[in-house]
Amino acid sequence: MNTIKRVLLVVVLFVGFQSMQAQSKIAHINTDELVAAMPETKALQAKLEALGKSYNDEASKKETELKAKFEKYNAEFATQTELVNNQRTQEVQDEAKKIEQFKQEAYKDLQKAENEGLAPILEKAQKAIEEVAVAQGYDYVINAQTLIIAKGKDLLSDVKVKLGVQ
Repeated sequence: MNTIKRVLLVVVLFVGFQSMQAQSKIAHINTDELVAAMPETKALQAKLEALGKSYNDEASKKETELKAKFEKYNAEFATQTELVNNQRTQEVQDEAKKIEQFKQEAYKDLQKAENEGLAPILEKAQKAIEEVAVAQGYDYVINAQTLIIAKGKDLLSDVKVKLGVQ
């Protein structure tokens, strides 16, 4: 009976030890906060704002020109023939469509520039997160934005130090 108890005790200790070793270390990080703090992101935002401003300025200029043309045509409406008025109306409508197309293309261009600019920033952040996690012995790192309860280690400050970010 004593040997059975000893064997059972050894088995329980062995299983308990194995389960302790099998537990994975988990940490979390708010990747949006990390990326927003990176100087590369701030530079990208400045570049995108400048590009957006140039598109807005150009669109405003075109809209101002179209408004002036519309007001001129509207003032001359009574003195023109029906054919001329119809042509002018079509001309104004076509120019308004061109302005809308320009705005849509500008928006797409801004989105493309943002995506292309963010790719290397996200890659750099991902690499730093991986390096910090490996150095600190973490098996998994979860994005903190999706967590309801975050009791594990927060790697944000450590990754910011690794990247030299305040």
